[in-house]
Amino acid sequence: MIKRFLEQFMAQENAEETPNIGLAAAVLLVEVTKADNEIDDTEHKAMLSAIRLLCPDLDADALLHEALAVSKSANDMQQFTSVIHKHWSNEQKSGLLIALWRVAFANNELDKYEEHIIRRAADLLYMPHSEFIRTKLIARDQ
Repeated sequence: MIKRFLEQFMAQENAEETPNIGLAAAVLLVEVTKADNEIDDTEHKAMLSAIRLLCPDLDADALLHEALAVSKSANDMQQFTSVIHKHWSNEQKSGLLIALWRVAFANNELDKYEEHIIRRAADLLYMPHSEFIRTKLIARDQ
């Protein structure tokens, strides 16, 4: 009986420690759209599309709604990028960078502040500058 209790306790503790990587990625998408102080319908649709690609098992609408709320109280991106860096491969992180660029290019205008946010995200994800440029070109040409 004690063994079962300890197993349940450990399972609960591990569940509480499991980070919400999907939420972290969604918040980064929101941060890019907020960089130019406006989120238009095109960017909103691009965020939903990106969330569906990055996190196909999650409800994109609910996740975006939660990300918008979390983003309002977020002080820095490091709390989100550290979770992603710890749990995602370089390939997955490259996919996230492409998604960030697609959101930035969604309204056919790349704002310098959007580019700055993506640069910071790439740095915090420990992605080389060449990958930053490569993902930008992929997103721009699609």
